[in-house]
Amino acid sequence: MGKALAERFPAAKRAFDEADIAFANGDPSGRRLSTICWEGPEQELQLTEITQPAILAMSVAAYRVLADHGIRPAFVAGHSLGEYSAHVAAGTFAFADAIGLIRRRGRYMQEAVPVGTGAMAAIVGADLALVSQACEEAAQGEVVSPANINSPGQIAIAGHAAAVQRASERAKALGARRAIPLVVSAPFHCALMKPAEQRLEPELRALQTTSPTVPVVANVDAEPKRDGPSSVDALVRQVSAPVRWEDVVRRLASEGVTTYVEVGPGNVLSGLVKRIQPDADVMTFGSPENLDAIVAACSISAEK
Repeated sequence: MGKALAERFPAAKRAFDEADIAFANGDPSGRRLSTICWEGPEQELQLTEITQPAILAMSVAAYRVLADHGIRPAFVAGHSLGEYSAHVAAGTFAFADAIGLIRRRGRYMQEAVPVGTGAMAAIVGADLALVSQACEEAAQGEVVSPANINSPGQIAIAGHAAAVQRASERAKALGARRAIPLVVSAPFHCALMKPAEQRLEPELRALQTTSPTVPVVANVDAEPKRDGPSSVDALVRQVSAPVRWEDVVRRLASEGVTTYVEVGPGNVLSGLVKRIQPDADVMTFGSPENLDAIVAACSISAEK
């Protein structure tokens, strides 16, 4: 993950070097994050406290390559963890600070709920009102609620495992097309994450921040954040609040955004953006071979 970028572009290599130093500061074994990203082992990379800084490092490395080639966004946004990458890109806080913070965020989220207690599921073919109704009717004193409002007809729920199962069945009974259990390490973005939020909040508020150079559209309310304090408030609330990705993209569209570049590993967000804003130009950048096409497309977009 990111090795080809680091071998090809000095900006990406410097980003991984910076991430390695920050990661080692919180790891007495002195392991290099880049080595885990590039060589594994996979089971270690899948640990939440490793996965989150690894994705952040890869995303920032890719972003810096684009910046080196003259690509400057008008807005930035990210899904859950990606909101931290967006703030690093916007200069709200330092990359090295984010690496350490994100590692602890992953640990706090993992430790908030005992393994096996929580679960998540994707509800397909249902709107938010139906999914919310299913959760309310299935809760029975436990936690279950919409966690990721990703796109029309695709909403993830999270909470206690039994409640998620009941809500999945209820959603199908109310008309949802499918309910798919998700393989996750914890029930993210629901009330069960409150202990993680409480542990993370003082660390977030202690961050040295500046006003973002471009607005960062937040997950919790789809509002552009233009200063450090409001950015931190949104990140605190984000831990236990649903990710309103559909609203984020609709807000970007209302601001005139027509071209999106998904920066980092994977292309999941690109697919979601196309479902929300079908006429948008959507690209992904996570490997060197995509660079020329993205630079050309962004240059054309900037001229319009």
